[in-house]
Amino acid sequence: MLKIRLARGGAKKRPYYSIVVADSHSPRDGRFIEKVGTYNPLLKKDDASRVTLKVESIQEWLKKGAQPTDRVARFLAAEGLVQWTHGENPNKGKPGKKAQERDAERAQRDADRVAAEAQAKEDAKAAAEAAAAEAAAAAAAPAPEPEVVAEEAPAAEAAAEDAPAAEETTEG
Repeated sequence: MLKIRLARGGAKKRPYYSIVVADSHSPRDGRFIEKVGTYNPLLKKDDASRVTLKVESIQEWLKKGAQPTDRVARFLAAEGLVQWTHGENPNKGKPGKKAQERDAERAQRDADRVAAEAQAKEDAKAAAEAAAAEAAAAAAAPAPEPEVVAEEAPAAEAAAEDAPAAEETTEG
């Protein structure tokens, strides 16, 4: 199959392309049948010498069945030689299988984390309600017995009696 395509020339970081007719199996910069134009991407877009085409020769090759590549078809459409339309690829912007799997795993982890946080809030709320119920039950319970308070009082009196005796010994 014959292709009308670009063959790269020029120096490193200074590209210059020849528009050639070549067999589709030959290398990009390799053997070609005929050179039918040039393309210099370093020139401004409105410069007339940016793209030069041998229109008659290109028309002959198109009649013989040569197919232009997408980039060359754009140049030829600007000259009115072929009809070029922008390609529609609805899947171009979609992520691949691995990325979709990672997104699904990430969404599942986030959902699990949100569920765990909600469960923790519910547990904390239940614990707070239980503590409030215990406090209410403790407030409703009878007051401590006076005997416990009475036992503490004699110990305080004994400590008070020992303190003056200690003061007397240090003076003398």
